[in-house]
Amino acid sequence: MYNIIMNLYELGVIIYSLFSEKVRKMWKGERSAVSILREKVDPNAKYIWFHAASLGEFEQGRPLIEQIRHDCPEYKILLTFFSPSGYEVRKNYEGADIVTYLPIDTVINARRFLRAVRPVMAFFIKYEFWYNYLHILKHRHVPVYSVSSIFRPSQVFFQWYGREYGHVLKCFTRFYVQNDISRDLLYKIGIKDVEVVGDTRFDRVIQIQQAAKELPIVESFVNGSHSKGKESNQHSKPKVFVAGSSWPPDEEIFINYFNRHRNWKLIIAPHVVSENHLKQIISLIKDKKVVRYTQTNEADAATADVLIIDCYGLLSSIYRYGQVSYVGGGFGVGIHNVLEAGVWGIPVIFGPNNKRFDEAQGLLAVKGGYEIKTADDFDNIMSQLDSDPQMLEQSGRSAGEYVGKLSGATRKILSSINSKANERLA
Repeated sequence: MYNIIMNLYELGVIIYSLFSEKVRKMWKGERSAVSILREKVDPNAKYIWFHAASLGEFEQGRPLIEQIRHDCPEYKILLTFFSPSGYEVRKNYEGADIVTYLPIDTVINARRFLRAVRPVMAFFIKYEFWYNYLHILKHRHVPVYSVSSIFRPSQVFFQWYGREYGHVLKCFTRFYVQNDISRDLLYKIGIKDVEVVGDTRFDRVIQIQQAAKELPIVESFVNGSHSKGKESNQHSKPKVFVAGSSWPPDEEIFINYFNRHRNWKLIIAPHVVSENHLKQIISLIKDKKVVRYTQTNEADAATADVLIIDCYGLLSSIYRYGQVSYVGGGFGVGIHNVLEAGVWGIPVIFGPNNKRFDEAQGLLAVKGGYEIKTADDFDNIMSQLDSDPQMLEQSGRSAGEYVGKLSGATRKILSSINSKANERLA
């Protein structure tokens, strides 16, 4: 049944590619993947294969890729993506020797792909469970690890109708899961090679923090009053609120608040950077000077009230300039990366669609994060944080400590793999 579905899916991709540029890129990339491998694979090298569905999973696996690269330079790294949103952004990633798409999981595609590269070890990040690839790897006795995986009772593996497909989980050498619930669910279906190590995303955001960019325009905006002469009073300098990965429902809430409160500066880094969206944001802002990052300079930014980040790649470095942060997506399909904000030791506010995100639940539990469902909720939380310096400081400290305490999954995974390898050799 699985193979029938995969073949039908492949046919659907071919048809849909006629109408979608994104799908067409994916289809062309998948078709050329084996040719790329045949051209680039060094037959005398040993390859470790990492597969990530998209950009988010890649960032999750990146600390592991880079640590292995550092510790084991004798191995080469193959990195594959399923989605164009991952491949197109990271196709030139210097941490891998080869970056390509992963062809759809048909028997023929899996055989061709694995004949071309013959990895000595494979890592599948989070939700990746490709039946044919995994069964061939197991047949070839290639160690396969599931990294930062997370399981829920509603998943197909734990339903009566998913038992057959659930056998794919037995192809993994070991699971490195995020939490105890995941381990217990796997135990119930007979999967015992499981270790709870946490989420490698905590390691990644610490990496990002350590490599944060210096942004003179943002610094001028934040320090604003320095350009107005020595008369500025440091104690009266406005606080800074950073809204990251925001969508229109988020923006309507927090912009309305800041239209009514002038003792804050506002940085907005929307999830979608398009002219229409940027114009929509600007139309919501009343009686404030607004500048766009790519269209301003340090002097002009210093006198602005609102800075809109109209480009990508800066948000993780910008959070450190704020006293309070907001992470968007919680009024849509789900919140974006709250850890990128929390790692800087500032409170994180987000919308109600956060229940599936352990990191959001963790921030709520330690009072480093706050959920809002309405504009009134946002007003109440901001009023408290604005009027109570101790609450603001403690909340930020709690967020930063939470991220720090849960880092270390990368080290645990590599230590476990080395330990198991030594046991086999003993």
